[in-house]
Amino acid sequence: MAESVASLGINEAPAAEGARPKADLPIGALIRISAFWLGLTSIDAVVNATIQARLEFEDIVAPGTEGAALAFIAAVTFIFSVAVQPTVGSISDYTTTRWGRRKPYIVFGAVLDVVFLIGIATANSLIAIAAFVTLLQFSTNTARGAFQGYVPDLVPDRQVGLASAMVGLMQVFGNVLGFALAAIALSQGNVGLAVGAIAVIELVTMLSVVLRVPKGPPAKPREGRSWVQIAAETWGTDILKERSYVWLLVSRLFILMGGASLVNFVIFYLGRSLGFPEGELDGAILQLLAAATLAALISIIPASRLSDRIGRKPVIWGCTAFGMIGLVLVALAPNLAVATIGAALLGSSQGTFLSVDWALMTDIIPKAASGRYMGLSNVVTASSTTIAVAVGGLTMDAVGEALGAGAGPRTVMLLGLVYFTLGALALRPVVEPRRGGGGGAEAMPAVPGTP
Repeated sequence: MAESVASLGINEAPAAEGARPKADLPIGALIRISAFWLGLTSIDAVVNATIQARLEFEDIVAPGTEGAALAFIAAVTFIFSVAVQPTVGSISDYTTTRWGRRKPYIVFGAVLDVVFLIGIATANSLIAIAAFVTLLQFSTNTARGAFQGYVPDLVPDRQVGLASAMVGLMQVFGNVLGFALAAIALSQGNVGLAVGAIAVIELVTMLSVVLRVPKGPPAKPREGRSWVQIAAETWGTDILKERSYVWLLVSRLFILMGGASLVNFVIFYLGRSLGFPEGELDGAILQLLAAATLAALISIIPASRLSDRIGRKPVIWGCTAFGMIGLVLVALAPNLAVATIGAALLGSSQGTFLSVDWALMTDIIPKAASGRYMGLSNVVTASSTTIAVAVGGLTMDAVGEALGAGAGPRTVMLLGLVYFTLGALALRPVVEPRRGGGGGAEAMPAVPGTP
């Protein structure tokens, strides 16, 4: 595939292996690099909402077991979300093709996503839904594993904060788009409408990357190793030497679990805790979504710029506090108005975290192996949803049986407070790179033992 780097406003050749690029990227290039996140995140939102709605309203499982069914689906898909993305990311670090080292995997995964999304929309049993969600985890994580490396591949130090903010914006827009389409489809009684629209969006955003984003730096040399050895290298224990990276993964896991407490149980919460009938859920979902989205959009760019000035960690600690306050309001809300305020605070928290955490991760990982390290980081992202859904689903059923259906989802929200607290504590041992005068991170010295 012929590509023109100059057409993107990039006049410098790709950086050598392990080196951060030096040339600034124009805003248009940053948008294109980040655009695929819109498609990927909207898939997550639509699938989450579709599964919740089908379990709650289509009699696929026995009443009172919806939470257990949700936990079952999460557990079945867990191995693919954990294993595929970092392995593919690591393999892509070494892949040499005329398209570059990332793009073949992005195309392959995105095309299969469309097939498996259709399967989720048309499946008529719990087993069938779980099977197609599992296959979707394989395909979407294949695309994500390779795509994760693009920001470290192409973005210079001084633009990492801005690029990470763009990633955060696209993820927020993706959640908005996905849940809005799901709400509209729910009101029409046609989940296939949302699934079809998201499939088209993913293909369009995939093409924006494949056709308009440069190849990036050359592949790492394999030095005679087989692809099986390269894949096994992904899981090497050498990664444990990167102590700041490991602690940042732990922090990310718990903070994202806190945010997942509302997103993955919103239909159960609105229906059981606030008493909304099925026909009115779409309006309530859109109201919570609008509040969370507006707050996130207002927060992302200022938070990213603030983190360039004062450091990433203080901003992340601040956003966990906002998230905790938001979840308390949602958990105790007597009506939709109070829940909407809580959703706005949680949206601000998650929007800030998505951009600043991504920037911190990009600051500290080894650049030549960015596919491997960013892929492993998203193991945590996928695991956070799986663990939050599994624990929350079982908790919802148990508390609902003991205290009434409305108490179950509220208890799930309160669990998020524990997750946020653990995430904030785990961030403490992370050693941030020093900030350079131009806003970029200077070379990081060897990390001593965890304080």
